[in-house]
Amino acid sequence: MKRVLLSLIAVMFVAVSFAQKASTTRKNTFGIHFFLNDFSTGRALDTGKVKDVLDRNDWYKPSLMSPGFAISLTRGLLPNIDFRGTFSASFEDYPFKKKNTTGQHSFLGELDASVNLKAVNDKHWVIPYISAGIGGSIYKDNIGAVAPVGIGLQLNLFNETFVDLASQLRLGITDNTTNHLYHSLGIHGNIFNKKEEVKEVVPPIITKKDSDNDGIVDDEDECPNDAGSAALKGCPDKDSDGIADKNDNCPDKPGTAKYNGCPVPDSDGDGLNDETDKCPNQAGVARYQGCPIPDGDGDGINDEEDKCPTVAGVRENQGCPAIKQEDIQKVEYAAKNIYFATGSAKLLAKSYKPLDEVAKIMTDNNGLKLNVDGFTDNTGDAEKNSALSQSRADAVKAYLASKGVSDGTMTAEGHGSDDPVADNKTAAGRAKNRRVELKISY
Repeated sequence: MKRVLLSLIAVMFVAVSFAQKASTTRKNTFGIHFFLNDFSTGRALDTGKVKDVLDRNDWYKPSLMSPGFAISLTRGLLPNIDFRGTFSASFEDYPFKKKNTTGQHSFLGELDASVNLKAVNDKHWVIPYISAGIGGSIYKDNIGAVAPVGIGLQLNLFNETFVDLASQLRLGITDNTTNHLYHSLGIHGNIFNKKEEVKEVVPPIITKKDSDNDGIVDDEDECPNDAGSAALKGCPDKDSDGIADKNDNCPDKPGTAKYNGCPVPDSDGDGLNDETDKCPNQAGVARYQGCPIPDGDGDGINDEEDKCPTVAGVRENQGCPAIKQEDIQKVEYAAKNIYFATGSAKLLAKSYKPLDEVAKIMTDNNGLKLNVDGFTDNTGDAEKNSALSQSRADAVKAYLASKGVSDGTMTAEGHGSDDPVADNKTAAGRAKNRRVELKISY
């Protein structure tokens, strides 16, 4: 067993030697540690009584632990890997795996070599890590081997000085060693390497002339007598449009390079610049992209106000043509001379001539519309009266269509006995109520 321990010590010193040559990530740091050995919880791992220890909360009671002191040497191998060699000393009543304690405390020495795998490099203030290693112990005449594994936390302070908090499970890998927990608090410092003094090299000061004091020397300043910005090679820009005043035709108004520093023009003064105005030389409105509101029929009334946008008209008739008074009279006359066979929608022949006049008016005046409305008196069933008035209105519309009037320019609606124009209590009144009204409009 002594040969095993000597071999472990040899491996540790070879690793230290390699670490000193392999990397300068972390220089040698010396550490002093206070630690607590917890053999109670470790013993429970050997005997399978971990649950009892956890139930009694023995695993964190300092009164069941033995104190000790340790020294260590830490050396960086890689930015995230450190090597550490540690010697620990304490006085224990050592509980061997197959032996009871003696009740007497004796010196326990442990020497181990471990590797710390750090989550981040040494540039950070807080560095968590995990560790694993191999080591040996000596207690009275008993020499054994242990394998420490654990976790830790480094808190960097300054000049490679740091505080180290760690907890390890030290596994006894020979019969005369015992599993135990090892909790330590240490402080590490760089005592082997002197801090190199960095000598500041002060370049010679060469003073160049800057006439306008804008921070740009005259040799590089395109406007040496007017303070400006480096972006514009020392020239000023009063309107902050990115164009130096010396090249800006409108130095007091922000503009664009395309127009030599002037704003985009609005030639027609309608509030839309020429680049977005589809009618740049004619004032218009935004909804027509800078063009005037259209006037499709050219009657001087724009389409948004013109009720007859495709037919030239007059403003008095909201853009529609004025209807001749004689045409209105002919239509009114025709309406009063429409006759049907009693109780039916059959037009009588004496209705044809006045309706022919209406047809001529409609075909001669493009855009005219005609409403045909049929009415009855209140004699008889209201539903039948409504149907009869509709049929008579349809008959008039059909006759006019046969004379060339476009069906799309006419409407026909029956109203039954609604809207009487005379008293239905008299025969004369009922006769007036049985009628067809004609109305022309645009």
